[in-house]
Amino acid sequence: MKKYKNTIFYFAVTGGFSALIYWIISKGKFLEASKTIVTPASGNGSWKDFLASMQYNFQDPLAILLAQIITIILVARFFGWVFKKIGQPSVIGEIIAGIVLGPSLLGMYFPEFSAALFPVESLGNLKFLSQIGLILFMFVIGMELDMKVLKNKANEAIVISHASIVIPFALGIGLSYFVYDQFAPEGVKFLSFSLFMGIALSITAFPVLARIVQERGIHKTKLGAIVITCAAADDITAWCILAVVIAIVKAGTFVSSLYIIMLAVLYVLAMIFIVKPFLKRIGDLYGSKDSIVKPVVAIFFLVLIMSSYATEVIGIHALFGAFMAGAIMPDVPKFRTIFIEKVEDVALILLLPLFFVFTGLKTEIGLLNDPYLWKVTGFIILVAVVGKFLGSALAAKFVGQSWRDSLTIGALMNTRGLMELIVLNIGLELKVLTPEVFTMMVIMALVTTFMTGPALDLINYIFKTKDSDAIVEPINFNKYRVLISFGNNEKGKSLLRLANSLTKKQKAQSCITAMHLSLSDEVHSFNLEDKEKNTFDPIVEESQLLQQDIKTIFKATVDIETEIADIANQGDYDLLLIGLGKSIFEGTILGKVIGFTTRIINPDRLIDKFTGKEGLFENSPFDERTRQIISKTKMPIGILIDKDLQEVNRVFVPIFSTEDSFLIEYAQKLIYNNNSKLVILDVNGYFNSNFVIKSAVDSLQEKYPNNIDLIDNRTIESEFLGQQDLMLISLGSWKELVDSRSIWLSGVPSVLILKQ
Repeated sequence: MKKYKNTIFYFAVTGGFSALIYWIISKGKFLEASKTIVTPASGNGSWKDFLASMQYNFQDPLAILLAQIITIILVARFFGWVFKKIGQPSVIGEIIAGIVLGPSLLGMYFPEFSAALFPVESLGNLKFLSQIGLILFMFVIGMELDMKVLKNKANEAIVISHASIVIPFALGIGLSYFVYDQFAPEGVKFLSFSLFMGIALSITAFPVLARIVQERGIHKTKLGAIVITCAAADDITAWCILAVVIAIVKAGTFVSSLYIIMLAVLYVLAMIFIVKPFLKRIGDLYGSKDSIVKPVVAIFFLVLIMSSYATEVIGIHALFGAFMAGAIMPDVPKFRTIFIEKVEDVALILLLPLFFVFTGLKTEIGLLNDPYLWKVTGFIILVAVVGKFLGSALAAKFVGQSWRDSLTIGALMNTRGLMELIVLNIGLELKVLTPEVFTMMVIMALVTTFMTGPALDLINYIFKTKDSDAIVEPINFNKYRVLISFGNNEKGKSLLRLANSLTKKQKAQSCITAMHLSLSDEVHSFNLEDKEKNTFDPIVEESQLLQQDIKTIFKATVDIETEIADIANQGDYDLLLIGLGKSIFEGTILGKVIGFTTRIINPDRLIDKFTGKEGLFENSPFDERTRQIISKTKMPIGILIDKDLQEVNRVFVPIFSTEDSFLIEYAQKLIYNNNSKLVILDVNGYFNSNFVIKSAVDSLQEKYPNNIDLIDNRTIESEFLGQQDLMLISLGSWKELVDSRSIWLSGVPSVLILKQ
């Protein structure tokens, strides 16, 4: 009755009020008599009117901006992905994407499309959005600076850092002496032009450098600490110098700029001695909370906006204010992590690519239409590399670094990336740089950033002696070495229990290493140690419960699958253990088979090419990441499908083919080290017909008669599988189980899939 009552009410209300609306509109038409009604030019309701309306909609400023954003994000992500795959920072690809969408390529070969997508009148909107992205980005850069590192390593780092600024700065001013007449804009004083050339050649891209250090696995070494500290000191010094340079350029003379500089000093003092203590108090009050409430978040973002506004009004650019706001954030890793996560996705994925394209729209490679101009570009690149690379390397050598470490520091400090583009855009905006010089300097930024990776590889090739801080520990060929690679703590603990079961009684002759890799864009230099500690604390606690010593590896990388395989192969480990997790039983990989409850499981289904039809399976037995690790690893590998593995006391080992004979070796390790009870199933009668399998099984049964039960039953109860802790199976047999939609998979315990 209630159902019909609701239906009647619904139709009564909607029908009645619809009729009322129609009546009011009908009566309202009589009011038009006293008005002059304007209709569209051809308002006869034809399809031409519709097309004209659509064309108008496409030309709406908001529609153009949204189309620009969609295009920019797609192209930037694609080029970033391509360059990431070839071992280069993704920022290079995003800069290239900006140049591709600008007049250098799209505007040259598709001028009509370029004019439609990037009309001149729309560039103002793009500029302001990109500036917001830069403000958020510089806020993140300020937060990523770890002042404690600066204090601890200040002695050597300050010498190297300031040398790496002063030397290229001086060379940049010297270079400007030779190019001022021909390339400086009209009306720009030599002082302004030379100062901008100097700062443009002396900048270092701290975020790109930090990512490379993490990806190369040297962040925990003395060299890594020094170079991160150098880059941080370089960043702070360079931005302070840039603020002074902007003040001088805007004021016209150094004397006139002193007023701006004095205001800037007062601003910095106010931020350090008034705003910072205020933010620290908020951090102390809310730093221990599970989540940060929105009013607190609003306070910090308000500080960011007010700081940026203050520096823009003073005359030293809003980006300096954003950088300063990030640097004075409370020294609470949780606070900084939360704000970076809130800001970074929007800034890096959505808004920052707009800046790259806006830069690309102002970069016209076609302006360099003379061999002489390319010679000047080459000379600028040479001066930039000599000043930054050799300046940093010589300073590092002077303070006592080896030649290898000195050259490595030089190569890393020579990275310019996005920070260079920010400086160049400020110079172009202030009309200190001409479009030709701007284009030359953008090319220099690309070349010096691109060369960092190859330069580091060349240095490592020349100096082949192994670092004492290397990530791969010295090899002891007498030990059985197991490498565990885990993504989350729970899976890591299960893998550790399994590795311990394989080596428990042979601790002196074995070595277990636990490894966690993170994507480089998910790890920040300021919280690197905290992230590593949080990652490994549960694993270390589990190892203490097991009384098992472990070594740890923590590294950031752009390609987790390749890195896992490389570390495993180069470290000469005897076994690599990785995990798949419970999700393989719950998602599309095994489909809906887990929903069935079947009592009798018949191996005949497996013998007859596994013809069971009870399950629905999709895709392959492994995800893409696991497949890549398997294909790239040149050593034994075990893939654990974890169903909350707590102990390895009862183990089921089905033998399907002659290739499964190597499983007996792992069965023996489990019996000897863990006293595990094994049930070995002879599916196809190989215990009697195959000499290799028969002799291996006989030997095992003779040594451990109480630990082995051999069966060749044609049917197995599903309850039996449910009572086991672990199933040991070869990779080939597991693939056949999944491909054949075997009903076995509905009842299996945790599974260790082994590839010899």
